[in-house]
Order: sequence, then structure tokens, then C-alpha cells
Amino acid sequence: MEKIQHSHVQVQGLKLHVAQIGTGPKVVLFLHGFPEIWYSWRHQMIAVANAGFRAVAFDCRGYGLSDHPPEPEKANFNDLADEVVALLDSLAIDK
Repeated sequence: MEKIQHSHVQVQGLKLHVAQIGTGPKVVLFLHGFPEIWYSWRHQMIAVANAGFRAVAFDCRGYGLSDHPPEPEKANFNDLADEVVALLDSLAIDK
């Protein structure tokens, strides 16, 4: 898909699948909902990158190519927030 690059990053003990396109200091982070994956944002990511931004989308824990948590029933919204912050840190994106 038009130069979208894929990688995996370790975040809080889980391997998360990340898709990125574009460069620059301004970043747009795309978060998917249930039951989607990063792919839902592919067209928007390309448009954002063409507008001069870095577009990043990832498969949330347990979705797509990302690891499943050991006890998914114990997950909560704070886990998602913590993962987003850790993901930004691992990609050297300033909050």
C-alpha cells in the first residue's frame, strides 16, 4: 500500500504491529475501534502523509498482527492509554 512501512515494537510486554507513512515533526496517530485494525485508516494515512505529516496507526492489543494480552478480561481503558504513551515513546514521538 503506497509506501506504508510496517514494523513491530515492544510495548508493556506486548509486540504491537505499527504502520507508518510520511515524515516530519507533526504526527497524526490513528486509533481503530472494535473490530477493526490499522488497515481501516490506510486511505486517510496516505492523505495525511501527502499533506506533510507523519501518519501512524497500530493494531491495538489483541487485534491484527499485535500480540494478545495474557489476561484480556482484565484489560481496561487505562491500559490502552498507557500503550499509546509507550508506543509514542518507542517511536521517539514527542507528546
